[in-house]
Amino acid sequence: MVTVLDKELKRQVTVDGVDFTVVVDPEGLRLTGKGKRRPEVELRWRDLLSGEAAMAVALNASLAKPHPAPTPEAARSPDRSSKRAPGKRPR
Repeated sequence: MVTVLDKELKRQVTVDGVDFTVVVDPEGLRLTGKGKRRPEVELRWRDLLSGEAAMAVALNASLAKPHPAPTPEAARSPDRSSKRAPGKRPR
């Protein structure tokens, strides 16, 4: 026997150490970062069944602001050896 999905079901999942809230409801599936308001991934059941899910995910990803991973160069402190030593300004 299968239970009808007539209201939303929320669960928490951790992916790569980051917490997300997964909401499954009669309309589809939403994945939202913990503490965030806007879903990062949103799939409608109709899109999933029609094959349009990949296009919907790509569209949502293109509209979202990218979160670039920090590069090793950005993590290091700036190189101060190339700056002039403090002192008198030339006139």
